[in-house]
Formats: sequence, C-alpha cells, structure tokens
Amino acid sequence: MKDYILLGVLFLYFIVLLAISWFTSRNATTSSFFSGDKKSAWYLVAFGMIGTSLSGVTFVSVPGKVLSSGWHYYQLVIGFFIGYFVVAYVLLPIYYRLKLTSIYTYLEHRLGLNAYQWGAGYFILSRTLGATVRLYLVINVLQLFIFDKLGIPFWLSTLTIILMIVAYTLKGGVKTIVWTDTLQTTFMLLALVVCIFSIQSKLNLGWNDIINTMNTNKLMGLWETSWLKGDYFLKHIIGGAFITIAMTGLDQEMMQKNISVKSLKDAQKNIIVFSITLLAVNALFLLLGGVLSLYIGQLGIKVAPDDLFPYVVQNYLPFGVFVIFIVGLISALFPSVDGAITALTSSFCIDVLGFNRNNFEEEKKKRVKRWIHLSFALLFMILVFLFKWLDNKSIVDLIFDIAGYTYGPLLGLFAFGILTKRQFIHPKIAVVSLVSPLLCYLLKTYASSLLGTYQIGNELLILNGTITFILLFIFSKKTHHVATH
Repeated sequence: MKDYILLGVLFLYFIVLLAISWFTSRNATTSSFFSGDKKSAWYLVAFGMIGTSLSGVTFVSVPGKVLSSGWHYYQLVIGFFIGYFVVAYVLLPIYYRLKLTSIYTYLEHRLGLNAYQWGAGYFILSRTLGATVRLYLVINVLQLFIFDKLGIPFWLSTLTIILMIVAYTLKGGVKTIVWTDTLQTTFMLLALVVCIFSIQSKLNLGWNDIINTMNTNKLMGLWETSWLKGDYFLKHIIGGAFITIAMTGLDQEMMQKNISVKSLKDAQKNIIVFSITLLAVNALFLLLGGVLSLYIGQLGIKVAPDDLFPYVVQNYLPFGVFVIFIVGLISALFPSVDGAITALTSSFCIDVLGFNRNNFEEEKKKRVKRWIHLSFALLFMILVFLFKWLDNKSIVDLIFDIAGYTYGPLLGLFAFGILTKRQFIHPKIAVVSLVSPLLCYLLKTYASSLLGTYQIGNELLILNGTITFILLFIFSKKTHHVATH
C-alpha cells in the first residue's frame, strides 16, 4: 500500500507541474520559449535557481560528505559565492548590452563564427552528458525506493519520467520553467528542513548539545590547511569561484533564465540574492549531514557516504517523512533536467540552426523547435539506458570529468574576448579548443609521476582555461576595433 502511495504522490506532483505549464504557456511563442519574453520576475528566478543548482545528486550526496571530510565542502560554497559577483557585474552586463538570447553569440561578435560554434558545441556536449548522468543516478534511487517494489522495469520508469518532463516543458520553455523551478525549490527546501528536525528528534538532543557533539567528533571542521590535498581551502575557494564563472556564467541553461529578466539591474539583484541564499541552503545540507552522522553513530552502524541520507530516511524515520524525502528528491531531479532539455533546445535552434540569422516563419520555428526538443528527450533516454547497461560507477565518474573538461575552453574563450582587444588569427579555434583539455587530461592522469604527492583538485578548470587563453594570445594580433568594446 505504501508503495502505491509513493507512486500516487509522484503522479500528483506531475499533475501540478502540468497545470503550471498550461497556465504559463498560453499564447506562447518561440520567443517566450527561449527568453520568457524578457518578463521573468527576478525574485522568482533567484529562488528557482536554488533547485537548478542543487541537483538530485547533490541532494543525496552532500550530507554524506560530512562523514568523510566535515564541512570542507563549504570552502567550495564560499568560492561559489565569490564567483557569482563576477557573473553579476562582468558577464551579465555584456549579455544585456548585446541583447543576447544565446550567450555564445558573444563569441561570434568577438572572435568569429568558428569560436561561436565551438562554444555552443562544448555546452551542448557537456550539458547533455552531465544532465543525463544526474538523471540516471536519481532514477536509480527512485527505482530502488518505488518502482522495483511495484514491478515496474527501469526502462518504463525512465520513459515515464522523461515524458513527464517533456509534457510540461514542450510548449512554455523558460516561461514555464521559471515557475516550476520555484515550486520545486520550495518542496526541496521543505524536505530538507523536515528531515533535519525529524532526525534531531530521534537524537533526543538539544541543538547546543548537537553542535558541541559534532565539534567533538570533528564533523564541523571547515578548513583544510594542507596545500598538497585536493580540498585545500585555497584550491576550493578559488576553484569554486571559477566553477561558478564557467558552469553558471558561461552555461546557457543557467543564464537563460537570468537573461529572461526584464532589466540588467534586476538580473544582478537576482544573482546576488540567490548567491546569499545558496550559502544558507548549503549550510543546512551540511547540518543535515552532521545530525545524520551522529544518528548512525548512536546506532553503531556504518554506511557509505552517498547512501547515508536515503538509508536513514527509509529505515529509521516515519513513512510521512519518507514521502516528503521522495518529493524533495523529485524536486531536486526535475529542475536539473527540465532546464537542461530547454536550454539545449534553445542552443541548438539558435546556435546550430540559426533561428536568429535566418528569417524562419513563426509556425516553422515552432515546428522545428518541437522536434528538436523531442529529439533531445529521446537522446537523454538513450544515454540513461546506456549508463544502466554499462552499470559501472567509473563510467559515471568519467562522464562527469569529461563534462568538467569542456568548460575550460569556454572559460578561456570568454576571458580572451573580455580581457583583451586582440583578434585570433591562426590556427583554427578547433585546435586550441581540443589541445587545452587534452593537456589537462594528460596532466591529471600522470599527476602522481609528475607532481609527487600533490593532488590536483578544482584548479584543473582554471588551468584548462589558462592554457586556452595563452594559446589564443600567442596566435593572435592586436586590433583597435573590437565589436563588443
């Protein structure tokens, strides 16, 4: 009976999203799909971005990090916070001044069509791989908790979830996602708070006692001071800032909603409010990890970090709290996938098919956009099935690594365009865009031989972007006529 309740909750959740889609997509055009007609409320975008930034994988795995490394993850969050100011006051003014729908159009203005195509191509590759891996991992959790117990096979649950996402994003696009992300962020935060207080009540300890016990057990250590380690605080803070700049500021999915806000001033308010809120939300996730760690310590059991949160909720908390946890997990899953499919559709239509360069009629745009949207949904499903067939955690880690490498060239291309007045001349952008991540891959692969005990952490993204920048600088010439300056 409980399993059917969970299934009913999932479908009720979907009906709510479908209702929001129906209201927000009435009289929708391709412009509203891509840019929300530049009428999105900044405070809704700011709140909804929390759900987009914290994927289902984050929802499950961040609390588990406390078991192994205390609050070291928060060093990275501090870096994220710093990076959002660069996004708000360096990148957003450029995007608004040029009135961009696809942010990679900037590269065409500044460095030519070849740079534009490679920038958009790297985004399409990295976002497709990253989003499908996250989708696969969370569907696996839902399969374990709900679908297996009902005899529903993995292929059918995957197909159902993707069809759900397509159903409420197909017509409205960004205009719909701004509202659905707001709802889903609310549910995710509700689940987070409910789970924290539920576990606290199980501990039978007041908050002062909990904080003191976590300190005693070294579950709140914030700073890693050994520079040789991958989570050394400067690596995390500086690396986190560049992760934000590259994976938010140079990512069409994350920026698509930001540039749907009416004015630059409001978009900047959105980013700053969001960045402050993210500090608090990540602190709550780590606090949750602390109380979970104390609780399994009381029980005298050992759990793998990534299994900590779902294991305790499923086995030791009331069923009502477990239902709320499932709603929170779904709420963390959907924003990271619906936004990805919408952004990929937008990027492909604008950057590859040239909607802004070719005078397509509105009806043709709608028809082509619909087929592209469905094609990406199909691609997502095929990749999820592929990951399930391989069923190898190292493959998942590899995909995340590949997706991470692709942001380095983007960082280098945008930095070169913004920080210099030089024009790239030779060789082709393709050479630079491929050489940089290849060199970084070789360096990381043979790090133990080349660097001894030094561990490469988040600085790899910075190194990747720096190599791209240097190569662009070497093969460029100075010019006084730069279109975007």
